[in-house]
Formats: sequence, C-alpha cells, structure tokens
Amino acid sequence: MSATLTMITPDSEADEQRRRGLRRMRTLAVGLLCFAAVVYVATLGHGGFWGFVNAGAEASMVGAIADWFAVTALFKHPLGLPVPHTALIPRRKDELGRSLEEFVGENFLQEEIIRDRVAAATISLRVGHWLVVPEHAKRAVDEFADVAVIALGRIRDEHVEELVRDALVPRFRAEPIAPVLGSLLEETVRDDLHHGLVDLVLDEAHRWLVENPDTVAEVLGERAPWWAPARLNEAVISRLHRELVSWVDDIRTDPRHHARLALDSMLGQLAHDLQHDPETQERTERLKERLLDQPQLVASGVSLWNALRRSLQASLADPEGAVRRRLLDEVTAFARRLVDDAALRARLDGLAADAAVFAVERYGAELTAVITHTVERWDGREAARRIELHVGRDLQFIRINGTIVGGLVGVLIHTVSVLIH
Repeated sequence: MSATLTMITPDSEADEQRRRGLRRMRTLAVGLLCFAAVVYVATLGHGGFWGFVNAGAEASMVGAIADWFAVTALFKHPLGLPVPHTALIPRRKDELGRSLEEFVGENFLQEEIIRDRVAAATISLRVGHWLVVPEHAKRAVDEFADVAVIALGRIRDEHVEELVRDALVPRFRAEPIAPVLGSLLEETVRDDLHHGLVDLVLDEAHRWLVENPDTVAEVLGERAPWWAPARLNEAVISRLHRELVSWVDDIRTDPRHHARLALDSMLGQLAHDLQHDPETQERTERLKERLLDQPQLVASGVSLWNALRRSLQASLADPEGAVRRRLLDEVTAFARRLVDDAALRARLDGLAADAAVFAVERYGAELTAVITHTVERWDGREAARRIELHVGRDLQFIRINGTIVGGLVGVLIHTVSVLIH
C-alpha cells in the first residue's frame, strides 16, 4: 500500500493571503447570519411592515444555516456530527480523483482539442520571430554548444569501448552486410550521387599532377631501364606526364567520358553482384569477418571517437570557431525561412500536432492516471484543508447569497400569505 503523500508545500505568503481572505469572508457570512438573527428577534410578534421584515430575517437565517451546512459538509462534519454524506472531500477524495482523471481525459486530451491548441499557438512562427533576432540566435547556438561540449566530455572511453565491443561488433557480425552495401551503392549510382566525389578526386589529381611534375618524373625515372640514355628517359617521362595530365583533364571536363561510363558500369555491376551474386556476397562477408576479427578494431574505434570528440569540443568551445559560426548562419537562415515560408510553418506545426497527438494517444492514460494516484496518496483531512484554503473564500459567497436570497424569498412568501388571507 502506498504511503500517505504530503500534499502541501510549506506555508507561503500567498497561503497567508488566502487565509486572511477566507477569514474575512467567513466573518462577513457569520455577521449577516447574526444580523438576521438580531432582526428576527427584534421584530418577532410585530405586524404590518415589521412582519415583512421578520419574515425576511427568518428566511435569511434558514438560508444562511442551510448554505453553511452545505459548504461545511464538503470539507468536514458540521459541528463534528457524523451526518451522512458530509466530509465529502476527506472521505471520497479517491472517487473525486478518479472523476477528475476521467474529466481531464475526456474533455482535454482529445485529438481535435490538441490540434486546435497547437495550431493556435503558432509555435513555428513564434520560434522564427524569436530566432531571427541576432542576439537570440547567438544565445541559442551558445547554449547548444555549451551543452554539447559538456555532454561530449561526459562520455567515457570505456563506454565507447563497451558500445563498440558489445553492441556494434556483434550486430555487424550477425547482419549480412553485402545486400545492404549493394542496395546503398545501387541508390548512389542511380541518383549519380558518386559524381561529386569523382569530380573532387579528379580535380585534386589534376591539380597535383600539374603542380608536381618533378615528383612524377622521379617516380617514373626509378622504373626507367638503366641502359636507356638519360635524354631518352627524360623525353619519355615528359611525354608521359603531359599525356597523363591531358587524360585526367579530359575525364574531368567530359561528363560522358568513356572512363566515367566504365566506372559507372563497374559500380552498377558491383551493386548488382552484392545483392544477387552468392560468390560476391560470400567474399564480402569473409572480408567483413576478417575486419571484425582484428584485435585493433575496438581500440581503433575508440581512437577515432576520441579524435572526433576532441575536434568537436575544441570547435564548439571556441566562441568564434568555424562550427559556431556555421551553426549561427544555419539557425539564422532557418529562422528567416520560418518567418517567410507559410508552407514550411504549416508542415512544422502539423508535425508538432502529430507528435502531441501521438504522445497523448500513447501516454495520455498514464498522464491522467497521475491525478488518481496522487490524490489517493493524499491525507484526506490535509487535502480538505488545503482545498478549502484555495476555494473556500469563493464558497463563502454561497453562504452570503443564501442569506440574501433567503431573505428575499421569505418576504415574497410572506407577501403571498398576506394577500391570500
């Protein structure tokens, strides 16, 4: 059985103000009751106008006492008497908690309401307007960078080692890698995604060949026949260098060069074989196993991670570093898009609404169950005292209104009685 949960935080200044307000309204309600009693006694047995006053005072007392009983019965037994259906909150707080849970679930955690509130909040537009201010964008980037640096610093080498050794390596070993590589390579070739890498390699190769003719001559000269005349070797090497530069330049500038087409064909065939050729798949799996069996694999993974982590930490920690500047540029550009692009905002708000609806549908019952579980652990009398402290002042108006309305009804009834007789 759950232990009783202390519902209350220590008394605060706000609680003291509520307590004073409750006392004032109670005093006013009791004062009206006493005033009605005095008037009733003073006018008892009088006729004429005072008869109307006496009837009104009598009805006011009845209304005041009845409403006092009703209000008091919510929180405790009136006069300490165990009258049935009194002290409702202390005795039936669990049922009230379940009813409140059902009420919240049925009337607040509904898809239409959630989507309407998310749409009305215009979250993406607010985020865009906030981030478009340079100071705010810089603050967001700085906060993210600081948190990222701290998070990266808390990742220990042994944790990375355990992840690689106990999770990644067994998973790679269990999963056939050839079909995955083949599918990825097929998508890459079909969408020409590899052309950018090929262009980069060709550009760098051409630049290196142009800038390093002596290195090329030295490499080729080492393989020249020893018996050939030096002038002949120099002429041949120079011609080979020019032809090599020209050939690489032709490939670099001609998207339909036969060497490029041959590379595309080779990659396409490799992608097909990786997915459908058992022999190629077997060779790929053997290569994978040899790599995974290398004793340096885990250590190399940790070393690579450490190098990447140090680089990221250094870049993120530098307020004027390239990473922060790039992040700031991207955040600012994204903020401008949020402000200017209504379609983008609609998509993002729709995603936010979908996420909120998913969370409510998946976890709404658990969220509302917190109400019941918490209320069940409250102490009944303490809960009643605190609830009365928060709403009791307004409930005293019921007593005041009962006194006034009761008096008016009493005068009306007395008037009807006089007219009938």
